[in-house]
Amino acid sequence: MNYRILVADDHPLFRAAINQIMSVQLDGVVIDETDSVSGLQAKLEENQDADLILLDLHMPGAQGFSALVFLRNHYPDIPVVVISAQEDPVVIGRAMQFGAAGFIPKSAEPKTIKHAIETVLGGDLWSPEPVTNINERSQYEQEMAEKLASLTPSQFKVLVMMNEGLLNKQIAYELEVSEATIKAHATAIFQKLGVRNRTQAVIALHELDIEHPAHVATDDTNSDQ
Repeated sequence: MNYRILVADDHPLFRAAINQIMSVQLDGVVIDETDSVSGLQAKLEENQDADLILLDLHMPGAQGFSALVFLRNHYPDIPVVVISAQEDPVVIGRAMQFGAAGFIPKSAEPKTIKHAIETVLGGDLWSPEPVTNINERSQYEQEMAEKLASLTPSQFKVLVMMNEGLLNKQIAYELEVSEATIKAHATAIFQKLGVRNRTQAVIALHELDIEHPAHVATDDTNSDQ
């Protein structure tokens, strides 16, 4: 059976490693790559016929679990496997609670990555260790996740660009729309998030952030994080 896997990671060496693992150990797999959440959105808008998304938690546009929450709400039929240098059981548990179908540490051996992907493609969940009784989400965090999930794809894209520090006119230029359209999106974003301005909106986006790992061991199949 042929599978299309979207790999969203800003480290080219890791994307190359995934390509190598999949091409050597799994038949009929097509790998499509991107290095940002906006790039992933563009690919999904162009073609939603994907069987799996491998999502890095730390790349442009991925503010902690915010991208995961967005993907699970707008593309519920496509399983998402988080790939990360984070190996904290609490982070793994939270990712699974936010809807990830799996969690693959970047330190995992190629055979483990292959097994994890095959497991998820087969319809099951996979994590490096059992996830039990982990409930780190506060009520406020859960409410914020629901608010972020309510944003349309266009609104989420605008919010991510706000987080990158772009002005309305710059966002309009990048998205090839009018500044009035961006202002309308911004107003809708503020209403849905329950905030008054873009600073508060960006702060809200960071409510689902996680600490960036300081370092990760590397080998022939893993890149620096």
